Amino acid sequence: MIYRLILFLILNFASIGLGSLLAGKGPRSEWYAGIAKAPWTPPGWAFGVSWTLIMICFSIYLAYLWPSVENRTLLIGVLILHYILNLAWNPIFFYYHQVLAGLFVIAGLTLVIGFFLFFYWKEMEFKSLLVAPYFIWLLIATSLNGYVFLKN
Repeated sequence: MIYRLILFLILNFASIGLGSLLAGKGPRSEWYAGIAKAPWTPPGWAFGVSWTLIMICFSIYLAYLWPSVENRTLLIGVLILHYILNLAWNPIFFYYHQVLAGLFVIAGLTLVIGFFLFFYWKEMEFKSLLVAPYFIWLLIATSLNGYVFLKN
């Protein structure tokens, strides 16, 4: 269990770290500072705290999920899709300023995390709640991205 947890912690934090690097200045950019943002946009520090908690919970979830899944090919495919979407959003939104494309990517990522939450419920039962913070955060993030799209 501990080796799986370490592996998923490395994969998940590497994914968000690389996504941040690809975002350029990200939320500290002049572009982001100058756009209209939703009134419910959390303060900047909340993003780091949230992503840390989310990735720890998601890593624990995946460490438990891995041995209990029969179709690992499906699990690996969904994980790869998750990592691609998670990596892609930051540069699409922050670096290229493609807000609509970012909205599609983050909506897709939300659906993928929803898939984890509901599809594997039978195997994971209440451990699936470890994915709930990720799913809720993505619902909020999707609404923030949608607001930016509509108001800018």
